Amino acid sequence: MRAMEASAKAATALKSARDERPDLRGLPLSALAGLLARLGERPFRARQLFRWVHRKGAESLDEMTDLARPLRAELAARTRLTTLERASELRSADGTIKWTWRTHDGKLVESVYLPEPERKTLCLSTQVGCAVGCTFCLTGTMGLARNLTAAEIVDQVHRANRRLAELGEGSLPRPLTNLVFMGMGEPLANYRNLKLAIELLLCEDGPHFSHRHVTVSTSGLVPLIARMGSETQVKLAVSLNATTDAQRDALMPLNRRYPMAELLAACRAFPARNGRRITFEYVLLRGVNDSLEDARRLAHLLRGIAAKVNLIPYNENPGLGFEAPSPEAVQAFLDALLARNLTAVVRKSRGLDISAACGQLAREGGPGDPRRRARPRLTSQADPR
Repeated sequence: MRAMEASAKAATALKSARDERPDLRGLPLSALAGLLARLGERPFRARQLFRWVHRKGAESLDEMTDLARPLRAELAARTRLTTLERASELRSADGTIKWTWRTHDGKLVESVYLPEPERKTLCLSTQVGCAVGCTFCLTGTMGLARNLTAAEIVDQVHRANRRLAELGEGSLPRPLTNLVFMGMGEPLANYRNLKLAIELLLCEDGPHFSHRHVTVSTSGLVPLIARMGSETQVKLAVSLNATTDAQRDALMPLNRRYPMAELLAACRAFPARNGRRITFEYVLLRGVNDSLEDARRLAHLLRGIAAKVNLIPYNENPGLGFEAPSPEAVQAFLDALLARNLTAVVRKSRGLDISAACGQLAREGGPGDPRRRARPRLTSQADPR
């Protein structure tokens, strides 16, 4: 019986994956207007439909009760509406919530809710897995299955908003205040869908997030940093994690393609509209990149950039060969940055008890995944140049 059920689910997923109808969840308002005009509907229907999809986060066309049934039937025949299934929900003692979402083709992705007194933040995924292969990150053990569509990216927000309202964490239409694209995947490697998702999430007829409250993190795809800077107004975070190319080559293989000099040049050229600063994320690894010499080099590297540094003591993942530094080493590193007039904070790890902290999101594979090569223990290195 279980085998039959599994086979049926697989067939359904395959059929869904081949569905070429346009996805209402991934259409901007202008595209919806064109669609409804072709159906002979009056112009105001487009905004009405868009608000159902992106302000109210409707799960199905059946919820849209102020649309005539014939129109809903026509839309059901000609289009589809992506709605993620909540596969699991884990709650941390510190208030963090991790959701696992199942896509139409059976893939699993995660997003994390981070409540604070002054803001309610959702950490979003943009890919199923990740191809960047950072050696300290559990998501990197998965490999890349596929990009998420714009519809799947934004629906993480809609499902989270609805669930938070159910849990009494705020009221509809939008308990969430902030979005960070720091979950599974490299956002800029899925740039087209990322950009459309941002457009949908900022739209005043939809969730209407402020660009000041949206941050996109990258491991260093240099050409797309410039493109994002010119085409959006959201904030940029760069996962740096090293102070020499030798270090970064070992920790983040992408550095061999886009070395630090190119990455930092792109950061210097990034438009500083509305006073936005670049956040540099720096995961502190014991004996690898946590020395006072590293702190001095980091301050020198970031000179002249409107920067803020988030220091992240490593969240340990068994099997990856890294350890967290001592609290004393973290404080000494922070003090060295502050002494050089660099804005820096130590980011508190959230959701450790539910594997929801930075670098811990992974739904397939893991330290035993045969796709992951054995990685030697790394040690701190002086700059060889």
